[in-house]
Amino acid sequence: MKTGFMFGVIVSACACLLSQDSHAQFVSVDLEDEPIRYSKTDANNRVSKLVEDLAKAGTAWDYEDGKDYLSRLLKELGIPVSSQVLVFSQTSMQVQHISPRNPRAIYFNDDTYVGWIHGSSLVEISTNDPQLGAAFYTLRISAGVPRIHQETHDCLACHATTLTQGVPGHTVRSGYPNYDGAFDLRRETYVTDETSNLKHRWGGWYVTGSHGDLKHMGNAYLRGGVLDTTRNGNRQSLDDLFDVRNYLAPRSDIQALMVLEHQTQMHNTFTRADFSIRSILHEHPLQDEAERAVQLRMIAKEVVDRLLFCNEFSLTYPITGSGDFEKAFLERGPADASGRSLREFDMRTRMFKYPLSYLIYSQAFDALQPVLRHEISQQLQQILDGENQADEYSHLTMELRSQIREIVRATKPDLLR
Repeated sequence: MKTGFMFGVIVSACACLLSQDSHAQFVSVDLEDEPIRYSKTDANNRVSKLVEDLAKAGTAWDYEDGKDYLSRLLKELGIPVSSQVLVFSQTSMQVQHISPRNPRAIYFNDDTYVGWIHGSSLVEISTNDPQLGAAFYTLRISAGVPRIHQETHDCLACHATTLTQGVPGHTVRSGYPNYDGAFDLRRETYVTDETSNLKHRWGGWYVTGSHGDLKHMGNAYLRGGVLDTTRNGNRQSLDDLFDVRNYLAPRSDIQALMVLEHQTQMHNTFTRADFSIRSILHEHPLQDEAERAVQLRMIAKEVVDRLLFCNEFSLTYPITGSGDFEKAFLERGPADASGRSLREFDMRTRMFKYPLSYLIYSQAFDALQPVLRHEISQQLQQILDGENQADEYSHLTMELRSQIREIVRATKPDLLR
């Protein structure tokens, strides 16, 4: 069964990691060859562990209502309902179910995503796997013991392309939707992250929350060839657009969308860097040490720059969410003795108060190749200690560098000296 997953439009591409770009010497990798062997490598992630637990327990789940079933699945995966975001663009293989009147709901935590559509029995699940990058699963809602099935090649046709940095991953895509939710493919589309101008974000998505005079593309579709964004902003409610009672929450939180954008591309960057280093070590075990050191530095720098939110879009108006996402996100921690956390939002001029990604606490980061992780640590150390004053880190004042360093030493002491 083909199940184009969550965030990007359906495209055709080979499952390979694209070679060298302007920032780092990434190498070409066939996902089915050594050392990746995508479809032959056993998954070891949050979802695969749930599959094992369900098989051992053999407990049937009652099915009376799709929302109740979804709630139980989210609880089992540790995903808060407050993370709900809603997309009405037809960017899934389940296009027959998706429209502005029946958007697709996406829920997520730090590594796992669940996509659910009212009226469909198929739930799409995806997670970051330290060895595979993104791993994809499907679940049919029905009475009995839940059976989660792992997908491979069909999902990679969409989720291992230039949209995902060429590796198995996820992408938040923005475009110009028509009244039925289908993108007008004659117009430009955008892969969005923390560096994207807000005016290019969330076309085909619903957005709730306050953002003042900042403009975005959400909550609107083409009318007479024009995307009317004059009345789509600062929405606190969506109940005039579709029946919100069909969903676990009546919102599509703007702060959750911003976190989702950063998180998907941060995970993609981890995977691309790790796959590159694994390939170099496998293909060139006798490579000249000086040459390898240069490659390693460049690949690690790509990770470091995204971790530190280099080139982040500058906010000119405070952004406030519409629900409890911020509270639930902050509660995941960790925090230092003073209560400071990398999860604290700023949302006035930038996304986070302390701009170093909370994904340094992720399993994906910890599973990076040791030489890569060591190089990332060394580069972070030099930047946070003030030894590296390159222009791309000018957004980090000395006070901010000191604060981040203190938080990291208290909450992840193995990362810095």
